[in-house]
Amino acid sequence: MRIWWSSMWHGLDGRRRAVAAGAAMVLAALIGVTHFSAKAEDGGKPKAGAPAPRPDTDVVELSDAQLGMVSVGAVAERSFPIQTEAVGNIDFNEDMAAQVFPPYQGRIVSLYAKIGDNVTRGQPLLTIQSPDLIQAESGLIAAAGVLDLTTHALERAKQLYELQGMAEKDLQQAVSDQQTAEGALKAARDAVAVFGKSHSEVDRIVKTRTIDPYLVVPSPITGRITARTAAPGDFVQPGNAPAPYSVADISRIWMNASVTESDMPMVRKGQHVHVAVMAFPGRVFDGEISTVGATVDPQLHRGLVRAEIDDPKHELLPGMFASFVIVTGAPVSGAAAPMDGVVREGDGTTTVWLATDGHHFTKRKVKVGLQFAGYDQILEGVASGTQIVTKGAVFLDIFAGGES
Repeated sequence: MRIWWSSMWHGLDGRRRAVAAGAAMVLAALIGVTHFSAKAEDGGKPKAGAPAPRPDTDVVELSDAQLGMVSVGAVAERSFPIQTEAVGNIDFNEDMAAQVFPPYQGRIVSLYAKIGDNVTRGQPLLTIQSPDLIQAESGLIAAAGVLDLTTHALERAKQLYELQGMAEKDLQQAVSDQQTAEGALKAARDAVAVFGKSHSEVDRIVKTRTIDPYLVVPSPITGRITARTAAPGDFVQPGNAPAPYSVADISRIWMNASVTESDMPMVRKGQHVHVAVMAFPGRVFDGEISTVGATVDPQLHRGLVRAEIDDPKHELLPGMFASFVIVTGAPVSGAAAPMDGVVREGDGTTTVWLATDGHHFTKRKVKVGLQFAGYDQILEGVASGTQIVTKGAVFLDIFAGGES
């Protein structure tokens, strides 16, 4: 019995051993009903009238009681997708993200948005008090004063010239001074407008001769605030990291997959991707590959594959763990058997059990290919329509092993 048990155990497929171990004790008793010759208690000889052991271990006969332990069905045609699997994470679309810096240095006066807030393009994010803006507005006020002065001087020069109280060259000088002042005022207005001041705001500064030192920094894009590193009173400069705000358009996000080196040659831009995340069990998000990495990590032997997906409801958050199924080719059709009906033998071969009649079953070697949705693709050995054991095939191996 010990030798038989060892032979049976090593003949099982690795993934079914756990199930077989639990059922072995029950099966041992059932097998004895129809498949093991009773041994005499006096020296181990068979009892009178007991059937001789069947020499062919590839054929098994089951009793009516044992038939309840197996299921029989036909090999059928099924479609097997050509795909590869990978893992990765969700990330912001960096092509649609922005670091928001003030255009000029200054001290932060007010902040208007927090992390997670949705903002629109042009919406104010922060206000700074800028010394550069103060200087530009001072120049504007000075230029406006010079223009007023030169304009009045030109009017007096014209009156004197008409009364022959001024030489023509002096009149021409007055005209030149006035035109220069107009140009200087226009340049000063443009310098202030660079800070984001509107035409009406510039007019107000010129009219009231008052300085407005506050510069409003708007959001450059519509999106969500993903980072805020500043506080009121901080002194900020353009391009000096970290940026006071980071904004990202999350309506279309990235899905970064880490694909094994052996699968990288099969991946192409434009292929479809099915993504699942733990936050939404049972749901699948579909995307399309937009980038295939040009290098492979020498330590991990994996390459980057990036897909893009529309997320109008903003359900996927950057950093979420994701599993990827990348469709690398057109699906193929072929004969298929349930995985519970295919036995992986200890010598590396695969077998199925043919249902020859209601009680007899014959082992047949087969060659398997793809796997999908609980089915093995059968490349050789049996054809579509063949009746096989679809559940409990591993138990028949136990019967056959017990007979040997």
